[in-house]
Amino acid sequence: MVTVSVKWQKEVYPAVEIDTSQPPYVFKAQLYDLTGVPPERQKIMVKGGLLKDDADWSKVGVKEGQRLMMMGTADEIVKAPEKGPVFAEDLPEEEQVVNVGHSAGLFNLGNTCYMNSTVQCLHSVPELKSALTEYNQLGRSNDLDHSSHLLTVATRDLFNDLDKNVKPVAPMQFWTVLRKKYPQFGQQSNGAFMQQDAEECWTQLLYTLSQSLKSPNSSESPDIVKALFGIEFDNRIHCAESGEESTETETVYSLKCHISQEVNHLHEGLKRGLKSELEKASPSLGRSAVYVKDSRINGLPRYLTIQFVRFFWKRESNQKAKILRKVDYPLSLDVYDFCSEDLRKKLEGPRQVLRDAEGKKAGLKTSGKTSSSTDGDVKMTEAEESSSGSGEASKTTQEVNSISGVLPEKEHHLTGIYDLVAVLTHKGRSADSGHYVAWVKQENGKWVQFDDDNPIPQREEDIPKLSGGGDWHMAYICVYKARVVPM
Repeated sequence: MVTVSVKWQKEVYPAVEIDTSQPPYVFKAQLYDLTGVPPERQKIMVKGGLLKDDADWSKVGVKEGQRLMMMGTADEIVKAPEKGPVFAEDLPEEEQVVNVGHSAGLFNLGNTCYMNSTVQCLHSVPELKSALTEYNQLGRSNDLDHSSHLLTVATRDLFNDLDKNVKPVAPMQFWTVLRKKYPQFGQQSNGAFMQQDAEECWTQLLYTLSQSLKSPNSSESPDIVKALFGIEFDNRIHCAESGEESTETETVYSLKCHISQEVNHLHEGLKRGLKSELEKASPSLGRSAVYVKDSRINGLPRYLTIQFVRFFWKRESNQKAKILRKVDYPLSLDVYDFCSEDLRKKLEGPRQVLRDAEGKKAGLKTSGKTSSSTDGDVKMTEAEESSSGSGEASKTTQEVNSISGVLPEKEHHLTGIYDLVAVLTHKGRSADSGHYVAWVKQENGKWVQFDDDNPIPQREEDIPKLSGGGDWHMAYICVYKARVVPM
């Protein structure tokens, strides 16, 4: 690292760090953050002429403490006349975001598409943004390490930057803190940062936020990340050989779609993921034995994350290889079949309300069971009381509302039906190479492809086509949002 000062117009920036292992374009992205001058407009004077995006720092000869001169004009929004038509480009950037219908893209800082696509998908969850906004007020808990605190603040600030800009944002601070917290994302090869697995970035970031967004006093508010993304499982573990059987509960943050020659659809892959074999010591047999683990969902989140298990370790090539098989996935996913009997009973009432509401829209006669909203409310209340509290079918939305400070007139209950709101895709043959892209449904219902700094509008009917089968973009992570009903 070399520290220099940069003079631009009347401003002098005294301590700008240059990472000489990265191309000058990354340095220009830093200056864009400081000055608002886009990299393509920057003219930076160095020995021998102007600094080129792909120049070799060792040949440029920049020295510690050197002052660099930069020329170029910052982006400015031209003010509209007091009277007359107002054009989109004349609006403040916050209003331009609303007008354009999507937030900003993210500059690729050198094989950081895995990080950019993860950030764009999680940025699409408004409840997570709200929780991050409140992070200042919540304060940092005593047992939270400093690097987790810094990563949470960097995530909050980056989300804010995305919401306030229509032009691409350089995520320098976030990337720096992410590498400090998780050094594997700072791995280099031949002087350049290596491509990483987006799912690993997703998991690590979500884990950090799950720790930092807890209230210092756990009785004050629930775990927001668990409420938004946590899936509760009831597991039955049994051994056919010894007859031993046990049960356990666990919370995971994604469902796995296991891919094989028999799997053509997401539903089939998820079903395979609910049953697995494991080998462990059997107390009754006095040796290792094979156990079968059967899992059922007993608690649903507001946002359901699906990971397509496309990568596996290939010993011959000593790298993560990719399964290219096409696996179709729907715009709307019903997970009722994967739920425990207890959860199915709790979902029945809300599902009937949903069917009646959809039937009304279609002009059909509604079911007599829930045609009276009063009767439905009473019956649901009785069911909830008999199942110790509000029940898993509605618990998540109550937790999210309590964090957001929302007090609805009627509680919102989960139905087990989810609608697709984000897809993270991978293009290429290996997890450690290729290209990651985010496809996100905006609040206005339109889809946008975030290919690093380039947001591209997409048609909804094209989103399910990202299902694999070749070298094109294929779904690696899908995010579904719960369809809820007020009761």
